[in-house]
Amino acid sequence: MNKMPVLIGMLIFAAGFAYPQQENIFQHPLGARTEASFRAVCQSISQRPIVRGTFEQEKIIKRLNRSLKSSGDFIIAAHLGMVWNTANPFPSTLVLGRDFLIQSRPGGQRTLLGASGNETFLRMADVISTVFTGNAQGLMDNFEIFFFQSSSSWEIALIPLDRAINSFANMIMMSGDTVIRSIQITEQNDDIIKYTLSNHSFPEALNANENALFTFP
Repeated sequence: MNKMPVLIGMLIFAAGFAYPQQENIFQHPLGARTEASFRAVCQSISQRPIVRGTFEQEKIIKRLNRSLKSSGDFIIAAHLGMVWNTANPFPSTLVLGRDFLIQSRPGGQRTLLGASGNETFLRMADVISTVFTGNAQGLMDNFEIFFFQSSSSWEIALIPLDRAINSFANMIMMSGDTVIRSIQITEQNDDIIKYTLSNHSFPEALNANENALFTFP
């Protein structure tokens, strides 16, 4: 199984941001005094099992000294996976299920990747889901965590302990308030992917078309 599309797909799920400089997050390792607050933030995220919204992405390719930008909408369904529907500059849809990845392009071209026999894919999918659904214990088991909370927002930095995640990401940074607003991934090659998430909504259920996206052919 070709791992490159899988890794690319995983990186797309790391929605990012221009990290604020007013507070050095690495001066705030998670500890006994902040664990309860960290768990409370994660719980507030996990209470919304379905999230829709829009995204803006920028990938900074360091070796070429250039950046690529795109935008579209997303769905995060804790029990099923994630959908990233890119509208600009070129339309495409990427679905990451619990054990598969589907990428669709205009004209009906589809890339289908099942995870059967690929433990690395399954592990990566599980950890990415942990990040986006606010699984506090899962984060603590798989990352060295730095955490800072102000009166209106929070910031988290994650250093992977898991080899599957460390194979493509040196660091993940997140920020938000009652929801995740942004995530930034620093890749092993020092390229950076930044997404900003906005226009969040929280439906009680997916519609029929959305449910169909999570069905592996």
